[in-house]
Amino acid sequence: QKPNILWIMLEDWCPDLSCYGTPLVQTPNIDRLASEGIRYECAFTTAPVCSASRSAMMTGFHQNYIGAHQHRTSKKKPLPNGIKPIPHLLEAAGYHTALMMSKKTDCNFTVDKPLFHGKHWNERKEGQPFFVQATFKGTHRSFKRDPQRPIDADQVKLPPYYPDHPLARRDWANGLETVQIVDRQVGEFLKQLEADGLKDSTIVFLIGDHGRCHIRGKHFLYDGGIRIPMIMRWPGKVAPGQVSEDLVMSIDICATILEAAGIAPPVPLHGKNVLGDEVRQRKYIFAARDKMDETHDAMRAIRSKDFKLILNLMPERPWCQFNRYKEGAYPMLAEMNVMNLKEQLTPE
Repeated sequence: QKPNILWIMLEDWCPDLSCYGTPLVQTPNIDRLASEGIRYECAFTTAPVCSASRSAMMTGFHQNYIGAHQHRTSKKKPLPNGIKPIPHLLEAAGYHTALMMSKKTDCNFTVDKPLFHGKHWNERKEGQPFFVQATFKGTHRSFKRDPQRPIDADQVKLPPYYPDHPLARRDWANGLETVQIVDRQVGEFLKQLEADGLKDSTIVFLIGDHGRCHIRGKHFLYDGGIRIPMIMRWPGKVAPGQVSEDLVMSIDICATILEAAGIAPPVPLHGKNVLGDEVRQRKYIFAARDKMDETHDAMRAIRSKDFKLILNLMPERPWCQFNRYKEGAYPMLAEMNVMNLKEQLTPE
């Protein structure tokens, strides 16, 4: 019997969750999901921005290989010959495919038919397995305050590349409060899956589409930009309470779910089954940054468990080019520019 597949995506979010040991934040529903399956400590996306990373995740191939690496800047083209989006492969194998919570797919390629046809798993035919992708967009800026559990900004410990400034601490705390709100939404979502009697027959993945929406995070190849949470629950197949140190990538989910569904892709994927030997023996993961809106600054990264190399392909470009999105969305960017002019920033 083919398993149902539920792929939950948190927008713009890294492992700032209580099950990953982040202080102050409380995410009990995601923590419970992690306790019922595997939590991956060393999970990474292939690109630090949504459209490029989602293009890779929707196909199982690195975004540069399929020509989908430029974020909102180039004309979209069809996928290379033989490569098909994962939802189309699952649909051809009899799956009901649906997009829930958010309509965003954000892929940098064209398709000859919709990626998803449904809006809910309850639209499927009797006995039909489903593949649902559910994106929770609340963690995308702008952040929201959590009236149920506010976080004291004075207790926030910032990374060293941020100045210890009240605005920085408040902004960071707001991000943590936002994911607490999203955690409750995820909890209600999973509760509905269980109420419909589908928990035991459904593989659940939960990840972030890329890293945190902060300076030195999203748009950059530092860990803040590409490290993501990855949690998998597969009742009856994966023992609960596991923590894995394997190097895994977001595109590995594609290979995992296709193998679980008994589907052989027409072209071998770049991603690998997270439960297979190739992942257990993997030494490196790869990521790439290319155009980000109007900002062109191509870089590549290779990372082992202990080291990372970032190769800047355009060293002649300014390190912090103007980017309309970040200038408008990151309150600390303007503040740090002012502090820099006043020579108030630390070397870090």
